[in-house]
Amino acid sequence: MSDWKAICRVDDIPVLGARRVERPQGIAVAIFRNAQDQVFALLDRCPHKGGPLSQGIVFGTSVACPLHNWTIGLADGCAQAPDVGCTVPFSVKVDAGEVSLNAAELASLALDQTPPRAGPHATTSAPTFEVQTPHSP
Repeated sequence: MSDWKAICRVDDIPVLGARRVERPQGIAVAIFRNAQDQVFALLDRCPHKGGPLSQGIVFGTSVACPLHNWTIGLADGCAQAPDVGCTVPFSVKVDAGEVSLNAAELASLALDQTPPRAGPHATTSAPTFEVQTPHSP
């Protein structure tokens, strides 16, 4: 028997959009709603370069990653050919308009994955600086 965690109402998710669910550990989960009011949940990380899928455009049963426009299937989290790779899907239950996620999956899936880092400080090690001391005359 599965325990389900109530997250929100279907109406709280924008049509053709997403809502992020933060977890105590690991990357957030994105809950998507398409034009037919179907609801899906994926780890909020594109399998390509780690883009935030929650910021992508939903169409049909797919989402376009906002970084490089990869098409990711909402049901299975897999990229559409010719692209390859998958992100983690989460089980979703909708009952009387209330959206719930599997509590065990939220607590255990993809906890080893880290969010991507972008920008000038995206290296894994901290930059080193040489300290300059003023010279006395």
